Amino acid sequence: MGWRRSQGEDDGTGFRLQAVRVAKILDRRSHHQSHGGLCEHSTVASTSSQLLAPSVEAFVAPVAEAVHTLSAAAGRSTTLESAIDDVTVEAFNLCCAIVDADGRHTDDELWALLATFGPRFPTQLSLAQPDDVRRAGLLVGRKSWLDKPSALFDLLLHADAQRATSNAWTYYSGAMALAQLVVALDTKPTLTELAALDAFRTMAVQALETQGIAKPGTARNNPANTTNTAATSAAPNAPKAPPLLPPPEAIDDLLAELDALVGLAGVKSEVKLVTNLLQVQRLRREHDLPVIETSRHLVFTGNPGTGKTTVARLLARIYRSLGVVDKGQLVETDRSRLVAGFVGQTAMKVTAAFDEADGGILLIDEAYALARGGASDFGREAIDTVVKLIEDRRDRIAVIAAGYPVEMIEFIDANPGLRSRFPKTIEFADYSNDELVAIFTSLCKKNRYQPTDDAMADLRAYFAAQPRVKGFGNGRLARNVFEAAVANQASRLMADPKIKPTTADLERMEAADINDAADATVTLSPLTDAAS
Repeated sequence: MGWRRSQGEDDGTGFRLQAVRVAKILDRRSHHQSHGGLCEHSTVASTSSQLLAPSVEAFVAPVAEAVHTLSAAAGRSTTLESAIDDVTVEAFNLCCAIVDADGRHTDDELWALLATFGPRFPTQLSLAQPDDVRRAGLLVGRKSWLDKPSALFDLLLHADAQRATSNAWTYYSGAMALAQLVVALDTKPTLTELAALDAFRTMAVQALETQGIAKPGTARNNPANTTNTAATSAAPNAPKAPPLLPPPEAIDDLLAELDALVGLAGVKSEVKLVTNLLQVQRLRREHDLPVIETSRHLVFTGNPGTGKTTVARLLARIYRSLGVVDKGQLVETDRSRLVAGFVGQTAMKVTAAFDEADGGILLIDEAYALARGGASDFGREAIDTVVKLIEDRRDRIAVIAAGYPVEMIEFIDANPGLRSRFPKTIEFADYSNDELVAIFTSLCKKNRYQPTDDAMADLRAYFAAQPRVKGFGNGRLARNVFEAAVANQASRLMADPKIKPTTADLERMEAADINDAADATVTLSPLTDAAS
């Protein structure tokens, strides 16, 4: 084992030097400290410590045990207490890095750090106050600690890879919980902090994947798939129990599924920010801290085929895992299913859509169409009903309104209540040529087709020639070309009934199949194609 650091050593981030600076500042003002000031310090520190200390302990205990075990296996005569000291420094570095992410170093953050870690270190941190820490520059530059795996995390990663253990996942889970709680210390987390949280998650998960370390419990049984013998043996006339919902999915698994989608870099970033904020808000509620409520309703804008429905469905599952909604289903609707032709019927149709989506997300496709029509049109009534039901069911449902960017501004302006209820817009950009090719390739791989090099070259040229205008089909276009190419390949293989295609023939997709598919594929008109 090549990693070891005592508390007194410099950890590469200047911990010992900065602690000395804090001590000097404390010495200069110690004789000015009043009894009342000490009492106030003690009260604030005690409250702050209660917030952070349990998560620090939850991180330190299992990781220190793993480090101690590795040390013993390597023949080093170290104690569990020394491992605890080392991992406590690790927790301190993580907390400092998260606090430094936005550079604000607020009193709430610093009191929690001082109260939690001061008693754990042989320094005078426990006597310091936030201003002392700021003057000493204890946290300045600490955010860089999040950029790469620490020496301790790297040790666990390599040990897991060699020993088929999962201590690095234990580290990761505890570190993420601790980092989220640090972000939750402020009443209103900044976007920079939330982004730093996601960057740390991404860095850690990529490191785990690089070492090929499997997540513990990935093969666990799904309770939803377990047969309930008591229920199946019930009397035939007994009332049927509602179907059991599968257990909420792990957020990390859902975010991994999000990352696996082709393209959508900006969308992924926005969804992760929303996810991080909801996680932090949940932590604040759990610790009886005030929470600034934010709207969970969103506007999705972009051309057809850019993945809006796919992301909405994934977001519904994320919302369920975070307790925002109970069921996590996605219900899609549009003007044709919300607006009626007679007085009173529109409100009933909108209510029915909300009933179906209760406990999940309602996706209103081409929502701007509700704002169009003459004086006798009932689209405005639908909008008014949507606004009312969003308010009435604010704890039971989330709504996503989707459509083209300019038209969605028209929709938001149609009712004064919409702007406050839909404060956040996520833009879905058109796919690049490389991303369209990646979508086509994934369809081929999934269905066991192997395009030739010439076929791929012609496919790329076709995508490059398509103008990115309003109504451009994006992923839908790639799927249309794939389906047409499959049909063309089938016609080519069946042209001579005397020849029986081999497995290789059935898998191979030639340039002629692609070219004929491209000739037959027309990007759907924005007048007839839904913007989803």
